[in-house]
Amino acid sequence: MTTIAMVFPGQGSQSLGMMAGWDDHPAVRATFDEASDALGDDLWALVTDGPADALNLTTNTQPVMLTAGVATWRAWRAAGGATPAVMAGHSLGEYSALVAADALAFRDAVTLVRFRAQAMQEAVPQGVGAMAAILGGDDAAIADACREAAQGEIVEPVNFNSPGQLVIAGHRGAVERAIEIAKAKGAKRGMLLPVSAPFHSSLLGPAADRLAARLAQVELRMPTIPVIHNVDVAEHRTPDEIRAALAKQAASPVRWTETVRALRVRGATDLVEAGPGRVLAGLARKIDGALRTHALTDGHALRDAMAALAG
Repeated sequence: MTTIAMVFPGQGSQSLGMMAGWDDHPAVRATFDEASDALGDDLWALVTDGPADALNLTTNTQPVMLTAGVATWRAWRAAGGATPAVMAGHSLGEYSALVAADALAFRDAVTLVRFRAQAMQEAVPQGVGAMAAILGGDDAAIADACREAAQGEIVEPVNFNSPGQLVIAGHRGAVERAIEIAKAKGAKRGMLLPVSAPFHSSLLGPAADRLAARLAQVELRMPTIPVIHNVDVAEHRTPDEIRAALAKQAASPVRWTETVRALRVRGATDLVEAGPGRVLAGLARKIDGALRTHALTDGHALRDAMAALAG
């Protein structure tokens, strides 16, 4: 029996031309038009023509990735794609999942995630924070490396993406020290990431507070499809529980490895990634090799996924 988990990518999966395979799809174009109208910006032109620097600005990337995820979901449904048993999203992708689950109106989500991006960007002055990917290391050893490297500053694991792929964040000096200590403890590689803030670290506490205040003004409903949240790997059903999870998420680790395992515990046999790129499909294969993966990168990929799932 096939049981589908739908997942939505977050910041980092964007690229110029990322929606090229959807140019003539009415549901996709209508979704981008709706988001563009809500923001007063032409998001389709941004993903198609750039410039890349503008696309990669956090305040643009977050609304663009939300819109891409929801547009792909709508294309899936328009094509007769099955209703997933459960959903999740990586960081920002959680907002796409909540829109798909009818818990959050898309137009509200577009303006909300732009506010989220601004709050996260403004929480830490430019240049003070940093993030780094640590590859090929043990999670516990990397956490120890962060504790040793802190020296009165903050550095901590923030993205548990898959076994052997962990992201740390905090004060720049502490992050740089942690890279070297992690390598001394057996990690194969550590590299600073080209990001503008130490996302998901406790340094973003002010952003979480601002987001909580904004979320209090946003209408939320009980999801029609279960959504597993990053912050505690749990399903939340009431609006207040969802608000709390979303606010806390901004300054808390993304527990993606555990989230994918939770999808499996709920019976998922197939993971469908709705949005540009194949990042989450790739991580899922590292987390659980028995999980079949499908990335809806364009219309052809959507048809292939539906055929594979029907077979």
